[in-house]
Amino acid sequence: MTKLDRYDVASWLMAAVALFAVLKLGLLAALLAGLLVYELVHMLASSHARFGVNHRMGKAVAVAILSAIIVAGLTFGVIGLIASMTTNNLVALLRKMADVAETARLHLPTGVADYLPSTVEEWEAMTSRQLRGHATELRGAGEHVARILIYILIGLVIGALTAFHDPAQAEHRRPLARALGDRAAMFRLSFRKVVFAQIRISALNTSLTAAYLYLVLPSFGVNLPLKQTMVAVTFVAGLLPVIGNLISNTVIVMVSLSVSAYVAAASLLYLVCIHKLEYFVNARIIGGRINARAWEILIAMLVMDAWFGVAGAIAAPVFYAYVKEELQARRVI
Repeated sequence: MTKLDRYDVASWLMAAVALFAVLKLGLLAALLAGLLVYELVHMLASSHARFGVNHRMGKAVAVAILSAIIVAGLTFGVIGLIASMTTNNLVALLRKMADVAETARLHLPTGVADYLPSTVEEWEAMTSRQLRGHATELRGAGEHVARILIYILIGLVIGALTAFHDPAQAEHRRPLARALGDRAAMFRLSFRKVVFAQIRISALNTSLTAAYLYLVLPSFGVNLPLKQTMVAVTFVAGLLPVIGNLISNTVIVMVSLSVSAYVAAASLLYLVCIHKLEYFVNARIIGGRINARAWEILIAMLVMDAWFGVAGAIAAPVFYAYVKEELQARRVI
């Protein structure tokens, strides 16, 4: 165990307060967005260096590329959202919901099935009642989503700006600033290990899900609607450990139920098998990166979820990896 000094202790306390404040103030989205951009800028700049491009110039090019991608993504996202809110699309969605409810009605007890709307008109009436009855909550939810999007944009800008910081200047810092820089570098390392490992896991999960939707089911004469959407949801949701699988699995099973209860049961069985496989993959990839077993990460997620809610469950793998990184660096564990 290496010798501690007061600057290290002070930097640890400041880091703990900062991480607690991030969760308590709802700034997790900004933190993760900033870290992601920071890592991507450095990765792209390093790739440009192979072609003889100056490292600082490579960072500028990387920021320009990422900015173009983000602006294009936001633009197409807004256009797609507006297009999805057209009358024809809303009617099609309500009709699909009515089809799902009609199929479920055949397999549910009579007392339960009677509560499900069975026609588009009934779905429209129920939706209107719910919107009127929960107008205040919906307005609050809309403001919350808008605030998160603003935080994400600010985090992206901060991450891009900090990516231009020159680490060589750290030698001229005073002791506390140098210790805080060490904490930040270790946290970025933990983030990189967990997030990029989770991307690999999500890609594997998405590939298996796509094989089921495009190969397995069609081989039995079953073609589910919205396959591309479900594959996209599987990848994006899969970036969230554990809870992401629950989100994507629920969507796929509900769409399968619109075909038949047997297809829904088969989908559930297949997805559960994928989910169990991910535990082993998670333990091998993420656990191997941070020297942690799957049960350690799950316990951390459980505790953080009970303390901070969904944000805590999302942050748990990164925060836990950081704590282990600090302890291992001091040769405590």
